[in-house]
Amino acid sequence: MNYYIVMQGHSYEEEKALGIIWSQQKDRGNNVPHSWKRMLEVSPGDRVFHYVHGDIIAISTAKSVCQTAVKPDGSNQAEEGYLIEMEYHELEKSLNIKSCFNEIEPLLPLKYSAFQKDGNGNQGYLYPCNELLAIKLLELIADLNIYEEDQEQLEFAIGPVISKEHNNLIPVIVEAEAEAKVKLRKDRQKHKETLAPLWNNQCALCGIDLPAMLCASYSKPWKDSTNEERLDPYNGLLLCHNHEALYAKGYIAFDGTGRIHISERINAADYEKYGIHPKMRVERKEENKKYFKWHKKNIFV
Repeated sequence: MNYYIVMQGHSYEEEKALGIIWSQQKDRGNNVPHSWKRMLEVSPGDRVFHYVHGDIIAISTAKSVCQTAVKPDGSNQAEEGYLIEMEYHELEKSLNIKSCFNEIEPLLPLKYSAFQKDGNGNQGYLYPCNELLAIKLLELIADLNIYEEDQEQLEFAIGPVISKEHNNLIPVIVEAEAEAKVKLRKDRQKHKETLAPLWNNQCALCGIDLPAMLCASYSKPWKDSTNEERLDPYNGLLLCHNHEALYAKGYIAFDGTGRIHISERINAADYEKYGIHPKMRVERKEENKKYFKWHKKNIFV
């Protein structure tokens, strides 16, 4: 199960009526942009958020794999493109991205994000949506479409409740959110189970070995990793909660030799307080190097 964001704009009504999403295959330079090529990744059951003029206005479920087809819109355009059959569920209340951008921005990937830093949508068609972002979007959508009631509705709630119980949008939102959370939990658990033995089941920096105090900390975060990288045991370290927080927020990093680098934002006088010192190093494996390098370049502050 994967999640995507499709940027439709003026094509939304037409594609919704046809029950599809459709993109071209090649641009004028005979290249295949990543947001069109990504159509080939979609499988039946995958969920898609529909972004139109600043808002998420619908959620759909893929009913087919990607097909090569002329857009079935009755036009004379004979250009073949990528087509996927979808089941659309339009929201009663759309989600404005800019209004909640401070909540979703930390969950956006550095590469191939559907949204710019100012909250506007990027050009292109189909973008990846990691599980953390999908869960947040679904929570925000649920707040607007399931849980939000004004005082007057609460006082005379029988009608709205009955209406919403028959709204087929509700099970779609609930099911999609549950699926994302289960996938996230299972993959993270599997990642920790394979990563922990590489670090002798103890914090790579301080040696704490109490399981409840240990975290599998990603070097390349979930939101930026491919599905393979998310399960790669060399993508990360086993750290105690204290050192995991420092690593995840970029206050410490490691170079290719495993030597620690400490952010200038931490006063040297406070090193002992945080349980760190400049001579620390971890016993890294060769396979850790590319992830340490990514973390130091993109996360370290």
